[in-house]
Parts: sequence; C-alpha cells; structure tokens
Amino acid sequence: MGPAATPDGPKSGRGASARGGAKGGPRQGHNSTGRGRWVPATSREYDARAEERNRERYADKKDVQLPKTFPGAEQEGERLQKILARAGYGSRRTCEELIEHARVEVNGEIVVEQGLRVDPEHDEIKVDGLTVATQSYQFFSLNKPAGVVSTMEDNEGRQCLGDYVTNRETRLFHVGRLDTETEGVILLTNHGELAHRLTHPKYGVKKVYLAHIVGPIPRDLGKQLKDGIQLEDGYARADHFRVVEQTGKNYLVEVTLHEGRKHIVRRMLAEAGFPVDKLVRVSFGPITLGDQKSGWLRRLSNTEVGMLMQEVDL
Repeated sequence: MGPAATPDGPKSGRGASARGGAKGGPRQGHNSTGRGRWVPATSREYDARAEERNRERYADKKDVQLPKTFPGAEQEGERLQKILARAGYGSRRTCEELIEHARVEVNGEIVVEQGLRVDPEHDEIKVDGLTVATQSYQFFSLNKPAGVVSTMEDNEGRQCLGDYVTNRETRLFHVGRLDTETEGVILLTNHGELAHRLTHPKYGVKKVYLAHIVGPIPRDLGKQLKDGIQLEDGYARADHFRVVEQTGKNYLVEVTLHEGRKHIVRRMLAEAGFPVDKLVRVSFGPITLGDQKSGWLRRLSNTEVGMLMQEVDL
C-alpha cells in the first residue's frame, strides 16, 4: 500500500509537470479541480500574446529573461549574444552584459535590446568599435626562431612554420614572410582577405624591427634611412629610426617601415655600411612580441583581431 496523500493533495501546475517529465512520464495539463484530468495545452498564439503583455509590463527590468518562443523568434538569423559567445567574447550572459552596456553595434547602430537576430554573413558586428570575426577564422602569432623557413611545408625537410601548427583542423597560411635567419612576429591565419590586405602596400601596415649592428654609427644614420637608401630594386625608406641601446661599439637599433620587400631591413643597413648581425621583428601592426618566447605560438585575442581589421578597413 502506498503512502497516504498529504492533506493538500497533489500539487498541480508547472512543478508537477516538471516532475512527471523528469521521470519520463507524459506531461499533463492542469485544471481548476486539481484532480489530474487531462486538459489540452493552451495554443501557441495565446502564449505569444501573454508573453507580449509580460514584456510590456516588465520592459524596464533588465533581469527579465525572454523565452525562446517570444514573437519574432521565427525570424532568420541568430541571436547576437550567441554569435558573440561563439566568437570568443565569453559566456552568453557575459555577451548580454556587453549589449546592456551599449558596447555592441550592428551595421553602425548601437544595440539597445537583447535577443536581436543578425546574419553573421552580411551584418557588420563591432564590440567597442572593433569588428568581430564571426566566422570560423583563426588568428595566431608565432615568435619564429632563426633558421625556420617561412613556408608551411618544405620539400627539403628544413624546419618550417607548419611544424608549429600541426594537429589543427583548419589549414593556416602565413601573412608575409620573414627571412630564414630573422626572428620574431609572423602571423598565421585562414582569413584570406585579411592576410591579403595586411601585406598590400596600399594599407601601409608598419612593422618594427630590432637590429644588432657594430658601430660607431654617424649621427645622421636615421636621416639617411628615412630619406631613402638606393637599392638595386629602387629606393627604400624607413618610417622611423632610433638607437635603443649602445654598449661600446655594439648598437641595438629600432627600424620601422611599412614596406615588405625581401631582406629589406638587412639590405638598407648593409648599404648604409652597417651589416646586421641579428634581426628580430618585434611587431606587425598592432601585434607585438612582448614576452612571447621563441618558438611559441599564441592565439590572438578578440581585441587584437579587431585592431588588425581596423588597420586594413575591414
């Protein structure tokens, strides 16, 4: 014989339905008598109208969580917070907070409501003014060691960039090149348009190098480099030059330029009379080397990706 019923009798409503569902039993409706008689569920149209009234009633309360069946859910596209979460901006709740604080815009307009549906293929989404990469793109920075060839594969068996990105589902390719003996920042991605623009002279993305040379060097070396050095394939000009450190005749100098010709920094300094002993690229546009160790590959942050896109008008 089963346990006696409580004085109040079995509870009806959502709690009972939830418990029945959890045990695998059929979900039942409820009625005013509370006797368990099955009653058809309310229509979707009725639920939608009720939900619309609730939304109007609690419009000023930010904590209200809208159900998935709110009017308009049948629209095309995906919810904005879901897209942001997939792009790496945190949990959906975190992405909702970004929207709440007016940090997200779609097609140039600040988003002021939750649940907005957008088309990631065609709509431009920005967070804090920086474009969001909404597709399955990957962006990495490698601190390339000296002796590594700037190719993803090498038929001669030499160490190459591809050795640092094995076991990845998406095929990556490098943005520009570094001389075999030059170390430092080289970008890897599967975003073809971004890679193309970052290396195109039209956008003039600046790269910064640290070079070790032996002096003494003349006071006007920086002026010579900025005015232009005549090379066999035309003039090459630096955007900036400074001496970072000097120890006796040993100099560590910084050269900034936006050109990408082969061996450009080495050739410029050699033509000026100062062959380079060691060369390191410490930044590519907004992406800096920092304390990233030689041979280490790191995924770029969402902010860094946005800054790269901003550099080339994406």
